Amino acid sequence: MPNDPPNESDSDLPILFQDEFLVAINKPAGLLVHRSEIDRHETRFAVQLLRDQLGQKVFPLHRLDKPTAGVLVFALNPEIARKMMTIFMADSIEKTYLAVVRGYSAEQAIIDYPLQEQLDKMTDRLAQQDKAAQTAITHYRRLATVELPFAVGRYPTSRYSLLQLSPKTGRKHQLRRHLKHIFHPIIGDTTHGDGKHNDFFRQQLNCRQLLLASTRLGFPHPVTGQRLEIQAPLDAGFGRIVTGLDWNMDGYGKIA
Repeated sequence: MPNDPPNESDSDLPILFQDEFLVAINKPAGLLVHRSEIDRHETRFAVQLLRDQLGQKVFPLHRLDKPTAGVLVFALNPEIARKMMTIFMADSIEKTYLAVVRGYSAEQAIIDYPLQEQLDKMTDRLAQQDKAAQTAITHYRRLATVELPFAVGRYPTSRYSLLQLSPKTGRKHQLRRHLKHIFHPIIGDTTHGDGKHNDFFRQQLNCRQLLLASTRLGFPHPVTGQRLEIQAPLDAGFGRIVTGLDWNMDGYGKIA
């Protein structure tokens, strides 16, 4: 059913899947999904870029934070967008992320920690300000660990884990806030992360991005019901960290 992606120029968004109903891209880190009052200075947005690239309207079905790269799916007409919203609400979506975090995490665990809704003073000024914390659940599995011979803080070496994350709810900044909650903040997170380790990755490893990517999205097709599994490769910066460090994979599994 999927069509071959059109010929792409260097400025085109990478298309991972496309048929007459849906299109999925590999959103670059640093690109907003749509125009926001929070980032008024930005002039490039995934919705507008993809619309111009395909020559038709597109309807975003979910969101990725600006610094997060990976699978982003759009409907190609309003009816399909409505059907996909039903699929999302029925918890028929399986999301997989990859992240590099500070420290050695548990081999696997479930983070069940409610999150207070984060409201923006500008865009959410009319929203209820005293809502109760919302249920938020994230499953994770450790894929690998690495210990680097550099002192960052009080220890003579620095330890990091490569995690596969599966959020079961979709709260704002859920993964970044949950990993902070268990004291394994994501590297490159300037809001919820550890500044010393972020600086270390920038200065010693020339890594200036959030090491969090949406690598897989699975869901039933809104028309055929066939299960779709859309995967995105890591970008060059994240991929260099995964392939360039001497990760210990023994006993933890493989990178998916």
